Amino acid sequence: MDRFITIMRKEFIHIGRDVRTLGLILLLPGMLLILLGYGVSGESQNIPIAVVDYSRSQASQEYINNYTASGDFDLVAMPLDEEELLELIDQDLADVGLLIPEDFGRNVDTGDTASVQIYINGSTEPTVVQTIQLKISAISQASTQEILVEQLSRSPDFSSGLTLPIEASTKTLYNPDGEGGMFMIPGLIPILLQVQALLLSALAIVREREQGTMEQLIVTPLAKWELMLGKIVPYLIVSVFNTVVMLFLGEWIFGVSVTGNFLELILLSTIFIIGSLGMGVLISNISQSQMQAVYIAMFIVLIPAIILSGLMFPRDGMPAFTYWFGEFLPVTHYLEITRGIMIRGIGSEYLMGSITPLIILSVVYFAASVLAFRKRI
Repeated sequence: MDRFITIMRKEFIHIGRDVRTLGLILLLPGMLLILLGYGVSGESQNIPIAVVDYSRSQASQEYINNYTASGDFDLVAMPLDEEELLELIDQDLADVGLLIPEDFGRNVDTGDTASVQIYINGSTEPTVVQTIQLKISAISQASTQEILVEQLSRSPDFSSGLTLPIEASTKTLYNPDGEGGMFMIPGLIPILLQVQALLLSALAIVREREQGTMEQLIVTPLAKWELMLGKIVPYLIVSVFNTVVMLFLGEWIFGVSVTGNFLELILLSTIFIIGSLGMGVLISNISQSQMQAVYIAMFIVLIPAIILSGLMFPRDGMPAFTYWFGEFLPVTHYLEITRGIMIRGIGSEYLMGSITPLIILSVVYFAASVLAFRKRI
């Protein structure tokens, strides 16, 4: 028993000496619980909706108000025609598109059935799409009941020839069958690339210190950026190769093909991988041991990347702090790119809202890894 207590005491002393690791062990789990708890519990609210109102009548305005007044939908644009409406959904600027025909108000006033066309962005998580469909159905039913009550109040004898005032036709774009694979494969590729690139590069510098080979790197005439780039490039080549392999397997096994430009996707994947590798090398530079590097990579980057990037949970309903934490993760923006190119088939010109922050983060993390490296023991 004395020997057991001695070993246990020695281990506690060892843990206490590494103040940085001790702080990570004690503080990170609680911090992550708060951060990720809000991310998981966020519900889809303020769903962006765009409306084309050809009718421009009081009836159509009241119908639109039923959507915005519910608090579930946020009117972000009123395009002039159907083509512009679909472009907004292509660009992921709207999750729902509402097309009200010219005869909507006249049909409501005369008691005829007024048809509306509703488009839903099916490239989001299938359960989110189902939730949107349920909310649309509930609002349409409520609008129908309001109009029926009004018609009956005006003409009680009209009930014998009563018809449904509004007929809403819903069309789900990109993934009409709600296949989980169509949504998950373009989301899993960024996560898997993030895990590989981050863990490989996170050990790059700290491993040199632990193996005693850092002295050889220090005496070389290489500049810091050349050393960091030399550490990154081999992993970059491997990761780009794995990207191509995963895209091929995604189509061959799961039937999820790249509907957009394949070369654009590979180029943007390369930018994402550079950012992930730079982040990993930065972690390696600030870590004192491989265990510490892995702990930081897992708890500060990888786990939040899975929860906060939009892979499984919608980001729209997240609190501001949780939302902006996800914004600083390259995988959040790259995931939008993969889904945009693979599922919606859009080009880079429609993805600048994700490409620009991805490039900025990649440059910043690589530059930070260079600045954090010190050519001394």
